[in-house]
Amino acid sequence: MPTVAQLEDLLAESPDDPFLLYGIAQAYAKADRHEVAIRFYDRCLAIDPQYCYAYYHKAKSLDSLERQAEATGVLEAGIEQARALDDAHAEAELTTLLEDYQ
Repeated sequence: MPTVAQLEDLLAESPDDPFLLYGIAQAYAKADRHEVAIRFYDRCLAIDPQYCYAYYHKAKSLDSLERQAEATGVLEAGIEQARALDDAHAEAELTTLLEDYQ
């Protein structure tokens, strides 16, 4: 698995790559650096609002920071996006996580 530094080097070459942004966000979240992870999830979603799992993991990072109201809003946006894409699997996962927060 590449390190965050390696991913950020790749990102310097392709700053609008949502896959790299998501990967970096995941790495920061795994390291409990959720504030930084959220910034990368935001960048990923700004470039590709259809990246449904970025909503899921951004919400988990927000929840880790005890920002449940924000996490709920992120999940609702993700569910809306998943429905628009007819992605039943993503919709189900986002909905399940939302139900866990309520």
